[in-house]
Order: sequence, then structure tokens, then C-alpha cells
Amino acid sequence: MELPPGLTVTQKAALCLGSDFWHTAPVPGHGIEAIMVSDGPHGLRAQPEQGDHVGLSGSTPATCFPTASALGSSWDVGLAREIGAAIGVEAREQGVAVVLGPGVNIKRSPLCGRNFEYLSEDPLLAGHLGAALVEGLQSQGVGASVKHFAANNQETDRLRVSADVDERTLREIYLPAFEHVVTTAGPWTVMCAYNKVNGEYASQHHWLLTDVLRGEWGFDGLVVSDWGAVHDRVAALVAGLDLEMPPHLGVSDKAIVDAVADGSLDEAVLDTTVGRVLGLVERARSRQPATVDVATTAGAHHALARRAAADCTVLLRNDDGVLPLVDRPGLRVLVVGEFARTPRYQGAGSSQVNPTRVDNALDALRAALPSAEITFGGDAAGSDVILAFLGLPPEAESEGFDRTHIDLPPEQLRLVADLAESGVPIVAVLANGGVVRTSTWEHHVAAVVECWLGGQAAGSAVADVLTGAVDPGGRLAETIPLHLLDHPSSLNFPGEEGHVRYGEGVFVGYRGFDATERDVAYPFGHGLSYTTFAHRDLTVTTTGTHDGGDLALTVEVTVGNTGARAGREVVQLYVGDPESTVARPPRELKGFAKVTLAPGEEQRVTFTLGARDLSYWSTEFGRWVLEGGEFGIAVGASSRDLTQRATVTVDAIPPHRPLTGMSTLQEWLADPEGAAALVAAVGTGPDGRPLGVLGNAEMLPVIGNFPLAVLAAFTGLGIDADALAKLGVE
Repeated sequence: MELPPGLTVTQKAALCLGSDFWHTAPVPGHGIEAIMVSDGPHGLRAQPEQGDHVGLSGSTPATCFPTASALGSSWDVGLAREIGAAIGVEAREQGVAVVLGPGVNIKRSPLCGRNFEYLSEDPLLAGHLGAALVEGLQSQGVGASVKHFAANNQETDRLRVSADVDERTLREIYLPAFEHVVTTAGPWTVMCAYNKVNGEYASQHHWLLTDVLRGEWGFDGLVVSDWGAVHDRVAALVAGLDLEMPPHLGVSDKAIVDAVADGSLDEAVLDTTVGRVLGLVERARSRQPATVDVATTAGAHHALARRAAADCTVLLRNDDGVLPLVDRPGLRVLVVGEFARTPRYQGAGSSQVNPTRVDNALDALRAALPSAEITFGGDAAGSDVILAFLGLPPEAESEGFDRTHIDLPPEQLRLVADLAESGVPIVAVLANGGVVRTSTWEHHVAAVVECWLGGQAAGSAVADVLTGAVDPGGRLAETIPLHLLDHPSSLNFPGEEGHVRYGEGVFVGYRGFDATERDVAYPFGHGLSYTTFAHRDLTVTTTGTHDGGDLALTVEVTVGNTGARAGREVVQLYVGDPESTVARPPRELKGFAKVTLAPGEEQRVTFTLGARDLSYWSTEFGRWVLEGGEFGIAVGASSRDLTQRATVTVDAIPPHRPLTGMSTLQEWLADPEGAAALVAAVGTGPDGRPLGVLGNAEMLPVIGNFPLAVLAAFTGLGIDADALAKLGVE
């Protein structure tokens, strides 16, 4: 954006910082207004002027929607878009220009204390839901801030730790969700992470903020720091960070002015940054004022929060059809667990929303089952079913620290064991932000209902699901392991001495479990319904070519409701490359669709895949590489329930590796032109066979991995200095 004439360097420097905890800097003499930003991954958390500013209390009431861990389990991009739009409406009502969310960081470990703010262990699912949230939010003229860029996957030492991760893993796991959001939804802002990435703070990481984000992905918005993430304001500005929050007034702005004065900072670089800040201010100023009635909004948004919470609920287990509960005279339901009366519906930390109202499950159940006798607490005898409300207390998971285990509290485990002695069927209803282990106690229960942190209407949504008013719509967005040590990240989390090594590489979450064929409690994508579904007639049609740049695979499958009730199924598409020359997961999610079907209804679902969906990131070539050959296409209901399979062959010219003296003998022989040149350089005997080692079938496997330049030092092999000279290599 073109800068107003007459701006001084001091004024320009001021614009690169906020003016306080939640506002950008105004320049009244030039008509530049301050705009307000606010936390809000799952609901607006705007601080009034008298608020504490650090942001942990006193925010204006707003609708608290399901947290990201819940929303991820919805697999519902339409729902995410609705929620984003609703938050946008409330932001406009409260004068907020930019909402700081969504968070699309990958759930590398179930121990991350902030996992309730993140969507999935899979980048495709996180990216598509994150983009929908951004689209919904910005449809209301309110900017989003996708965060935390990048490799912010733990709370331990989060402001200093270096995430040491190779580029292939970054490209395939930790960057794609951001890439999809940026390239498809166009967020107004991107928020940098606290941590270092391979030794460089994310706030001053030129490769991340400029080369990748702007250069490769074409991001044209503003990069804002996480609150307190800036350590060297000038280095961060040069790297591509535009706005420091909160402002280190008198320090950061002075550093910028001094750097321009001594020539270490080109004023043109400063002008580019200021232009982005003014572009954001102009975007916010040009939006239309809110015209929605606040009272009407509150009711409608609470209803949306209730529908969303039910859509996010995952029915993990339902033995003997104990659920849904059907209202009838004489039905006796025992409810235990304080969460039934005092729900835990959101996480702790900067994302806490001051809700407009809060439903509790006990009251909602009594309203939904008017003929039944519902008792809270008292004797594990005479009941038809026990509803045990379990989960994690607020102090067990929060922004700021990681968990040390994934178990339920010991007193809850004892409670379940005691209740089981009654012989009455138990339904475990869970409230938790991160994954909890089920393998130590679920043999005592008939059903397990994972509700996550479902927002302010979670109590009513739980009743909707338990009574069958709503079919449980959720599917797991992360794997539930049998044991914490089974998890691919367990040996490298959360690191030591200022570094955390991403040693599992691309084998994150279900990718690692599937590669090692480890049993899990519940696989990625799993979730039951009150009806049943079947998938059939998978077809894969290939058009175009990879080398022609127009390769497309059209995958079609029919899904049908084979039960007696309406329900929602998530059709999941996975791709695997069994013959790859690099280590790849057995299968990776490459498409999904959520469909609603009446009893007996069928629907044909179509997915389209491109070359990127079949490729891996090659650090050797610095780009995506598709290896020609067979690929496995699988469709089903989870990463381990794939009933429809097909194999497709894709042709691709192998990428050309330049041959040098340090290329191995095997590499020379594998290249048709290189092999011919090598034989010519070595020579052939009267029988036409190559001389030296090239004619010795027994020796070739032994020394085939030696570089040619090394073999030249060995006598009698035929590969000497003269041969290398003929090949034009040293």
C-alpha cells in the first residue's frame, strides 16, 4: 500500500508496533486509526478498556463454541464455516477488526497442553477446517490470524525451544495446513510462533516468513508476532515480521529508528512493512458496521453451538446398543460425576471465553427424558443405566504447560471400577481437551462417548446425543493410543537442553502407528453412529499425465445407510505408495466428505486427486517428486477400516540426478546414458563384455555403493583417472 506523504521514520517505526496490548498504533495527523484485535479460536475474547490486558479475565460475554479439538472431530467444513461467520458477527458487534485464530498446528504429541486449541494430527484435515473457519470469519469483514507459524507443537519451554525438524517433515506435515489456509482462504494475517525452528526464532525466520510464506505461497497480508515472541525487532522486520505485539515501547521502535539512521536497515524495507500495516488498517476501516441485533444473535449462536457440539461428539464404543436412551416410564438413570452439573466446556489460558450462558447435561437430560427417573449420585443398585461423567480437570491441561501422562484422574478410575461391581451398564461421557487413555478402564463400561470440550451448549448437546435426538456425528481427528509410549513422538517429546528433535519425521500420529503396525485403542477417523453404513463400487479414473502437468485421478465410491435411522458418515480417502525409494507412511489422508443419509439412502461421493497427492518432498531436488509406479487407493470409515481398495499405475519420468565423481557406481549404472558412458570409458573385451569390475557380477553388489572418485584409487577395477577424465568428472 502506498504510504501517506510526510510520514517520519519515527512514525513509521511506531506503526510496526502496537500502541497497547490489543490495538495497533494510530497516527492522528495522517488519519491513521488504531484497530483492535482479540483472541478467539473458539469464541471472541475481547478485553474492555478496564480489562486486565494480559487477557485471562474480564472479557466481554461472547458465544463459546466447541474448542478446536472438538471441531476437528466434526470433519465438517460447512460447520466450521458457520462457526467462523458467527464469531465474525460477534467481532463486528464488539468493534474487533482481527480475531487471533484459528490454530492449525499439528498435534504431534497427545501431551501438548494446548492441543484443545488445535484441530488434528493430520495436515489435510487441519488445513481444510482451518480454511473454512477463516472463510467464515472474513465473510463478515473481520480478519483472521492463522497461527502459530510454525512447528509450535508443545508448551514446554515454548518461548525458547528450538524445533529441530528436517525440511521434508516440515513440507509434508507441519506446513501444509498453513499453506492450504493461505492459498485458498487468504487470511488477513498470519501469526508467527514463539519457538525457534532449527535454531532461528520463528519471528525472525526469513525462510519461513518471506521465502515460503510470501514467495512460494503468495501471502499478501500482514505477519504479526505472538504476544512476546519478538527478540530482535530489526532482525524480525528484515525477516518479514510486520507487527510486534504487545509493543515494547521505547525499545523496539527506537531500535528501528536507530537502524535506519546508521544504515543497517534500508528505509525501503521499513516502508514495505508499514504498507502492510496500513493495508490491514484500511481493510478494517472499509468494512460495514454491524447491523445485527445482539439479543437475537446470542440465541441463534447458542443454538449453533449446541448443534456443533453434537456434530463433534464421537461415539467410540456402544456395546449391545446401550445407546441411545429411549424415554419411557420406569426408566431409571443414575448420573454420577460433577461434570454433569458443572460442565468443563473450554480450555484454560488465553483462549478462555466469557460465555453468554452455559448448559449443563443433568438439566438437559431431565428435560429430554421427562418420563424417566434421573438421579444424581447415590446408590451403584436398581438403575437401568449409569451415566458416568468423566474427564480432565482444568488444572490438568492448559496453555503454558504440557501434560505428563494421558490418564484420567485416579479417583475417576476407582469410581468406574466401583460402579462396575453393580453389573449395571455404564456409559462413560468424557470431557477433555486432549486425548485420554481408555485402555485401562473401558472394559468396565458398555459405551464411551467422547465429547471433548464442547463449548457453552455442550450440556444440551450431550443430552441430544445420549437420547438419540441427534446422531453422534464425530470421528476422531487424532489417534487414541493404548499406551503413551506407543506414540511415535514419545521418545523425542518435549526435548532437552533447549532443543526438541522431531525424530519421528513424517511418521506423525496414525502415520507412525500404521507404519509400525501397532495396535491402538481407537484409530484416526474412527467413530460410531446409531445407524450403519456400507461403502461399495470404488472406481478410479486417471486423466492427463504427470509429465504433462495435468494429471488427475477421479475417485468415486458409493456410500449407503444400511440401518433404520438417519445418520452422518465421514467417507475417508487414503493414498499409499508401497514401492517408494524413500520412507513413506503406508497410507495418508487425501480426501474426506461428510454425508447425511436417510435409512436406505445411497450417495455417490467423488474425490479428485492431483500429482501433489501422490508425491513426497525431496530434499535432494528441493521440490515435490512423484515416483512412477503403483499407488494404493483406499476408502472407508477410518485409517484402519478401509473396505474399498484399488491400485492405480501412474507413469512419471524419474527426476534427473546429475552424475558426478561422487555419484556411486550403482547410480551411474542405473542411469542409461551414464551406464553407456561408463562402459565406453572402461572399455570392452573381445567378447564384448565390459572390462574390470563392470564385468564382475559378484563384485558389483559389494562395491556398488562406492563413489567413482573413490574407486579410482583401487587398482584393477578399470575405473581409474583416465576413465574419470573420459567421463568429464573428477
